[in-house]
Parts: sequence; C-alpha cells; structure tokens
Amino acid sequence: MTFEGVIISSFGTGYKVASLDGEIYTCKAKGIFRQRNISPCCGDRVTVETAEGVEPLITEVHPRKNEIIRPPLANLDQMVFIMSTCEPPPNLLMLDKFSAVAQYKGIESVIVFTKTDKQPADDYVKIYRGVYPVFEVNNETGEGCDEVKKALQGKFSAFCGNSGSGKSSTINNICPELGLATAEISKSLGRGKHTTRRVDIFELDCGGYIADTPGFSTFETGKYDTIFKDELADCFPEFRDYLGGQCRFQDCSHTKETGCAILEAVRDGKISESRHRSYCEMYREASLIKPWELKDRQKR
Repeated sequence: MTFEGVIISSFGTGYKVASLDGEIYTCKAKGIFRQRNISPCCGDRVTVETAEGVEPLITEVHPRKNEIIRPPLANLDQMVFIMSTCEPPPNLLMLDKFSAVAQYKGIESVIVFTKTDKQPADDYVKIYRGVYPVFEVNNETGEGCDEVKKALQGKFSAFCGNSGSGKSSTINNICPELGLATAEISKSLGRGKHTTRRVDIFELDCGGYIADTPGFSTFETGKYDTIFKDELADCFPEFRDYLGGQCRFQDCSHTKETGCAILEAVRDGKISESRHRSYCEMYREASLIKPWELKDRQKR
C-alpha cells in the first residue's frame, strides 16, 4: 500500500509522517535519496510505502515550492516573525532582512509584536502595517492571540524570532495543549535562554500546521545567503508601486539617485524611512559580492 503525507518530525534517520487522513507513521527513507543529495525535511510532501511486518518507507519526496536550510523546512506558506517591543528590543534591520528573504523565496511574512503590556508597539506597527499583516499580543492575558490564530488557519507557518521574544509563549496561548517550554529573560545577557533547540511541527485544531524554530541567528535560506542587488527592490512589497519605469534611470539603485520615485515616496512619508535604511544597508552588502562569487552562486 502507498499513501501521501507530510513529514512533521525527523530524528536521526527516522521520520514521522502525517497521512492525509490524520494517521501518524514512523518511517525510514529510501537509501537512494542520499545518493541524489536529497535530505527529506519537515514540511516535505512525500509518498510512503507500507507492507505487513515491514517498517514504512519514504519512496518519493515531491518537488518543493520553497525551502530554508537551517532549520530545514520545506513548503512554507508564511513566516511568522515574533518581535518583542522590549527585553529584548526589536532589531528592525534583522527583521527586514529576513522578511525580504522570505519574499525572495515566495513565502509570505506575518509580524507579531509581543510584550505590548510593557512597551506599546505603536511606532513599530506604523512602519509595517500596510506592508505585511501585523498583530499585537499580550501573552500575559492572551489578548490578540485569537487574531493571530485566524491568520494561521489552513496554512503551514514557521514561527521565528530572537530568543526571549515570546515565540513559545505566543504558541502556548494559541495552542495551550502543547505546553511548550519557556524561559525567563537572562538579565545578565539581556536575551532569552535558548528554549527552542530543534524544529517541531504541530497541527492546529483550526486546520494548518505551525513550526517552532530556533532563533533568527540560525535562520538561513536555500541556495542564496544574500539577495542580489538588482533583485532586492522586488523583495520590499511597498516599493512595487514605484518600480517599472517610474524612476528616472532604468538601472536605478533607489539609494541616492535624483528623480528616484522610491526616494520621493520616502520623503513624502509613503515609504518608511526605517525600511528604506534597511534596504540601503542590504543593497550595500549585496554590492560587495564579487563577480566570481555571483557566478559560483548561480551554478549551485
């Protein structure tokens, strides 16, 4: 018998696969995957063969619509970025980098600001509202978590953020039956103790799956570590209305040129100065990639 399912956990050389009818199977993977340099990972849609007295075997990994490699996840619909308003304060450049990478990979971004009982999120919400779905939650009372849960319905979402940002607390408020471990902020370091050490996928009672991932420092992207500079503007959704011939120069970098429609939008308050600063920093970093490095990356 064969069936299709989704990998929801991996451990050593074993995998847990959820079938379409909700059954969970512990499986091994076919040895040929190693020869083909294929590593099945959480989120993969797979075909499994079963026979009486034999351990179920993953025989096919279906094509992925996207992937991230650290932590290994495939076929994501959205990344849910959990950002605390304080303790630790949000790193907006890092958020902008990872949301741009998600856009580059065809993954939607959702931003959730936590600890709003300690520090209001108004200034941050103003930056991102209209660009991505933005939510505010108070994990002490659970206020705002129902709205986040609705945004997860029927989708495969990965939760990520700096340690201490409130990932596990937010997930616990959305799915209290999971009882994920949380940790107090380390006062001496000013950041959270690392309570999430691996990727786990959980099914929501409202439909869909969520993955709790380690902190931002371990989030990397598939083939490209840096978005190429000529593709970067397309990864900032609020830039789109000002691209496509509105700029004075066809090869405009949108960083300093006279007549640039994006720079004018920044001056007019239609694009956040904070977001544009992040874009300029990312453009500067992408400009440092050497020509031979570009060729190497394009061959991968």
